[in-house]
Amino acid sequence: MSSGVPVLHWNFGIGPITCHAWNKDRTQIAVSASSNDIHIFEWRNGDWQSIHTLSEHDLPVTGLDWGTKTNRIVSCSQDKNAFVWTFDKNVWKPELVLVRFNRAATYVKWSPLENKFAVGSGAKLVSVCYYEKENDWWVSKQIKKPIRSTVTCLDWHSNNVLLAVGSCDFKCRVFSAYVKEVDEKPSPNPWGQKMPFGQLMSEYSVGGWVHRVAFSPSGCRLAFVSHDSSVSFVDSTVDSQKVQNLLTIHLPFTTVEWITENSVVTAGHDCSPVLFVVSQDVLKEVCKLDVPSAAKSSTVNSALQLFKNIDRNNAAEKINVALKTLHQNRITQILPHSGTVGNVVKFTTCGTDGIVALWDLKNHPSLV
Repeated sequence: MSSGVPVLHWNFGIGPITCHAWNKDRTQIAVSASSNDIHIFEWRNGDWQSIHTLSEHDLPVTGLDWGTKTNRIVSCSQDKNAFVWTFDKNVWKPELVLVRFNRAATYVKWSPLENKFAVGSGAKLVSVCYYEKENDWWVSKQIKKPIRSTVTCLDWHSNNVLLAVGSCDFKCRVFSAYVKEVDEKPSPNPWGQKMPFGQLMSEYSVGGWVHRVAFSPSGCRLAFVSHDSSVSFVDSTVDSQKVQNLLTIHLPFTTVEWITENSVVTAGHDCSPVLFVVSQDVLKEVCKLDVPSAAKSSTVNSALQLFKNIDRNNAAEKINVALKTLHQNRITQILPHSGTVGNVVKFTTCGTDGIVALWDLKNHPSLV
């Protein structure tokens, strides 16, 4: 781990972290460590302490989301199931959701009003789930066409109806997820006029499978990252059918999050968050947000010298293989931590190095 990096970070000691979720006041965090368990930690006496382990899933958990309004956790897993967890009498009680998958569930997200949620799957479909009071259980409606491969990511529009879907068929799409049982009739917006359930509003092509998608705070803009190391940007107020694909020199990004209406942060295999801004309706890269440590001078000047040392001492010199970034492996997720919806002051990242890091943008000179 690099020295001198002014970023708060914690290692929970549970292995690679695939996803995490915060409660409303950020005193508790739920994390999944590539296993069927969900670990909940609470901040006590200056450190994180494990307080609950949720073990209802049979296979590794692939998605988590913690509703700030209802204090309910929704989780999905490779076991094709999703659960809604409700905290009652100091116990997290699971409710099975009828998602109707025959392949692994891959991603889950509460809607802004938290009266429904969406689950993606390897079955080339999305289940939009809501609570049916008459039968006292969670049921689902499915969006199938024209998705042709595994759904990898989802994000909700601020109107609680539109749903952005990224998948492995090199496409990002915007659908209507209007459920008349729980939603008020949506009003027209820049993405379209009529929005019956499952209506395809827009479709965009990229050069790789889509890793993560995110609506801006207003819902007028859409950003998504794909495996060709690109960041894509759509502004529906200008043209909802036109996409800008910005190819970068970085390794592929796996996650993206809007910080303000005009700036996004991405992260992925480069192990460092990268800031992009929208300037004159064009997406531009600003900088990496990580602060690399000073390069350590090597005592071995050449390969020839290395072999001479091995031959002379009959022992290989230890080589420092630590990265110059805080994260030592792929970043898997970015989540807002502090601030408002349109002005995120702090955000967290988690990665397969087992670290959760808290990044403070308040005094960062590069943020526009």
